[in-house]
Amino acid sequence: MRKSLQILLALFVLALLAVAAVYFLRPGHMPNQKKAVRGGETSASTQLITKGEYLARAGDCVACHTVPNGPMFAGGRAMATPFGNLYVPNITPDDDTGIGLWTPDEFYRMMHTGVSRDGTLLYPAMPFASYTQVTRADSDAIFAYLMSVTPVRQANRAHELRFPFNNRELLIGWRTLYFKQGEFQPDPAQSAEWNRGAYLVRGLGHCAMCHTAVNALGGSSESKAFEGGMIPNQNWYAPSLTSNREAGLGDWKISEISNLLQVGVSHRGTVYGPMAEVVYNSLQYMTDEDTKAMAVYLKALPQKDDAPPPTSQARLVDPAVMEAGRKVYVAQCAMCHGAEGKGQPPSLPILAGNRSITMATPVNPIRMVLNGGYPPGTYKNPRPHGMPPFSHILNDDEVAAVVTYIRVAWGNSGTPVNAAQVSDLRKLLPE
Repeated sequence: MRKSLQILLALFVLALLAVAAVYFLRPGHMPNQKKAVRGGETSASTQLITKGEYLARAGDCVACHTVPNGPMFAGGRAMATPFGNLYVPNITPDDDTGIGLWTPDEFYRMMHTGVSRDGTLLYPAMPFASYTQVTRADSDAIFAYLMSVTPVRQANRAHELRFPFNNRELLIGWRTLYFKQGEFQPDPAQSAEWNRGAYLVRGLGHCAMCHTAVNALGGSSESKAFEGGMIPNQNWYAPSLTSNREAGLGDWKISEISNLLQVGVSHRGTVYGPMAEVVYNSLQYMTDEDTKAMAVYLKALPQKDDAPPPTSQARLVDPAVMEAGRKVYVAQCAMCHGAEGKGQPPSLPILAGNRSITMATPVNPIRMVLNGGYPPGTYKNPRPHGMPPFSHILNDDEVAAVVTYIRVAWGNSGTPVNAAQVSDLRKLLPE
């Protein structure tokens, strides 16, 4: 009897040990392979890699260098441009197809000058015009992180650019016109927080690439930085951050801007389309201090409200169109956005007085109605409310009517849209 008790006790202890092993060694509790703890502190190399991972997030490297559902940073993703497709390279530490043989000096030269290891000039789809501002220390940290990820042997595809844009020698002229090399230099007249925000926005964040109009040569004017523009081949309009008639932030609170960047929603707005991807891949991982610094810098951008508001004549709407739009709105939109367009912020955006609805270009509201809109799932907003598409329910006239109604109802200062504008966007696949 005593022996049986001992056996039972031993089995019980073994069972407890097995349960403990399963608990502590399950994937979420496996020891962090990146941490080399000595005396309670992480090693210098581990700290550098951790810093580099954070900075790579800030630069949103994964968005371009990773095919959806493919190996991280293995490249091969097609980047559509007005000149043809570029294929993004492998930046894993594979010796043959990645950057395994690169040195920190070569990586910094690429970031700082837009020149690859073999002397090849990079196409400006790689945002070296912004990354040139990244400091050498931060470049080295990003390089250390990339060298720590799993190497993937995957050769890249050749670019598919039309003549004459497949001639890289033309880039010499482009660089002369549009590229200004140089690390970020803090402005001594501004606060440390403003300077940190400027460094992130203008450098790693490369925000101006979308929020500045691009000309026929794929270049942009520094004097028009952040004044808004269509994103080439993505068919979304990145609004002006310098105009309070678009997405100017002059009357926003710092917390509202920071929330929009990090969470994807705030009481003043919600991100959709390409910006939702930026928040999902990059900005949600930023610290509260860094998103606040970005907000401080963005709010301080000089306001340029040069364009006059639309005239009353331009805002005139056929009463029949207005009534048709109202009926569609009541049937399809009012349940979430309210009869008076007041919404339920931050989950369900306000439409009355919403500047993203009334901008001069109606591209974004038309696309929202056609294709729906989905804010990113983030750590601070893991279950966002999305808007379903209506392209399969509403015809071009109905979409034009409801978008017109939303743009001019409740005192909104937008202008009407027509069915032809809807038809043009319906033909384009959402990207």
